[in-house]
Amino acid sequence: MLAPTSIRSTPAPIGDVHRVDEALTRTVDAQARILVDVSPDLEPVAQAVRQRAGGGKRLRAAFCLWAADAVAGSAGATAGAGETVTPGVVEAGAALEMFHLGALVHDDVMDRSDSRRGIPTVHRAFADGHRSARSTGDPELYGHSVAILTGDLCLTWADDLLARAADAATAAGTPERAAAARAVWELMRTQTMAGQFLDLHPLGRPRTLDDVARVVRFKSAKYTVEHPLLLGTALAGGSGAMTDFCSAFGLRVGEAFQLRDDVLGVFGDSRETGKPTLDDVREGKRTVLVAQAAETASAAQLAVLHRHLGDDALDEAGLEQVRQVLVESGALDRVERRITTLVEDSLALLAAAPIPVRSREALVDLTEASVWRAA
Repeated sequence: MLAPTSIRSTPAPIGDVHRVDEALTRTVDAQARILVDVSPDLEPVAQAVRQRAGGGKRLRAAFCLWAADAVAGSAGATAGAGETVTPGVVEAGAALEMFHLGALVHDDVMDRSDSRRGIPTVHRAFADGHRSARSTGDPELYGHSVAILTGDLCLTWADDLLARAADAATAAGTPERAAAARAVWELMRTQTMAGQFLDLHPLGRPRTLDDVARVVRFKSAKYTVEHPLLLGTALAGGSGAMTDFCSAFGLRVGEAFQLRDDVLGVFGDSRETGKPTLDDVREGKRTVLVAQAAETASAAQLAVLHRHLGDDALDEAGLEQVRQVLVESGALDRVERRITTLVEDSLALLAAAPIPVRSREALVDLTEASVWRAA
């Protein structure tokens, strides 16, 4: 069983992730030239994407690459360790990372987050720039509007990258793999947006654990792990059994990933997470952690949660009170135990999967990087 003692900030580079970075750089540079050709005024937008596309853990791309490697390796079509032989899988990995970037830019607007990965969010950077330049109009509206457009650009470029992945599969004589990859992509896009809506939607009543679990599954777990695995499997021509494994394994690791994210959102070190720990509580996020606390909290503890969740004026003292409730109600312990159970189940599935040893070891490493992390 993996243990929290293996927490680390970022995973080591695995397999062909460097090729994904190269594909992202090429895409952003090419699109930036188009933007600047329209007007030099668009250079800050291009620079905002370029700066943010260079960060992140690349977990989604890595899951995609190693799923393809597992299928290809099982069929005996292997190159050197970690070298992909699946046409289009690098472009698919880049598409996943670009989609994630677009989703983050939009998510930061909805969450009213001021920083991400240690730098100002897109809407905050443009609002502050508007204010500093003493431009006409509302700085906040300007920042939000530019961020929406920037996120839209990223999502569009992600579709372009996926199209290239499908074209590569078709050119290699496997159009059925291209069609399967497109089907995974289309499902991922719609389900992710649906999960985002559910995260915003008040439902007209207090959220239950089932409500929150549905948000976790569709907003995060599926597109963080399951869909990247399925995309790599589709491009490599994986069997129905491999597809079933990817879904079962991916949903468990994806849920554990999001639960860790929720814990770090309240208990993490902002110097490592790159995001203020006040944000989730200020926003009033109804996470599994909060839902667990609400189920067992005393009247006094519930009063603390009601007072501080969603409070724009929340300070460190208020955050510490919320943390105390999450600990003393047993919510933090229950979430940590759930994470451990999900990891154990994931590793059991992985141990039984008929895939090459190197692919299995890489997926173990990715599971660890996803769950026992400090950022």
